[in-house]
Amino acid sequence: MNTDFEITTQGPGLYEFTHDVAHWLAGQGDGLLTLMVRHTSASLLIQENADPEVQTDLVNFFSRLVPPTTDPAMSYLTHTYEGPDDMPAHIKAALLPVSLSTPVRSGRMALGTWQGIYMVEHRTSGHVRQVAAHFA
Repeated sequence: MNTDFEITTQGPGLYEFTHDVAHWLAGQGDGLLTLMVRHTSASLLIQENADPEVQTDLVNFFSRLVPPTTDPAMSYLTHTYEGPDDMPAHIKAALLPVSLSTPVRSGRMALGTWQGIYMVEHRTSGHVRQVAAHFA
């Protein structure tokens, strides 16, 4: 079973799509779900979905860890023609997972109580992102 999820972003942040995946999997039985974001400047995470401050803090941490190319500390970067956020977005995507797998039991993801699935946008402008899903 395969599908694609489309996630519209409004700039940097964590965009939860747990419910979309759960709806797609409902009633499918046991197996393994694999997700992969089909972009080089975005990532996937399983992360806490109870307190939105967690998502805010993660975005702020990664922005401090890898600032835009306009920051003097990033002057060594050469890939700058797509904007000051582009190469830092590629670096963040290299540090974070671009694919995830989770067991599925009786058509439900085996996530913890406060876990959700997020597409992480690293670019400063909005995009439409594709996440490929495979369930077997």
